[in-house]
Amino acid sequence: MKKFTKTHEWIQVENSVGTIGITEYAQEKLGDVVYADLPEAGKTVKKGEILLSLESVKAASDVYAPVSGKVVEVNTALEDKPEIVNKDAEGEGWLVKIEIIDPAELEDLLDEEDYKKLCEEEG
Repeated sequence: MKKFTKTHEWIQVENSVGTIGITEYAQEKLGDVVYADLPEAGKTVKKGEILLSLESVKAASDVYAPVSGKVVEVNTALEDKPEIVNKDAEGEGWLVKIEIIDPAELEDLLDEEDYKKLCEEEG
């Protein structure tokens, strides 16, 4: 099951590893992504900390860690083709995979229905 943050990140968990990206809504607001400043594998982050930055033709935008964990993989395809984020933000445009330290943190995240309501409110 996919979970969402109020800052427009998504996480899909399989076993104890979470694949993280930005939502379709976020990429639309961001505009054409031209650069992904990806973290190194092995980096440890706490929930809510800046995980990485995405630069678009409009502005740079920070991406926050939805849960605490250690980066175990980055989407290296984005180094040459950051526009993948715009084409498939919630699929091939994933950003990093992290090994989750505290699965209980997932309980604070939004489900798809609540996330859609949030986006509607933001308009």
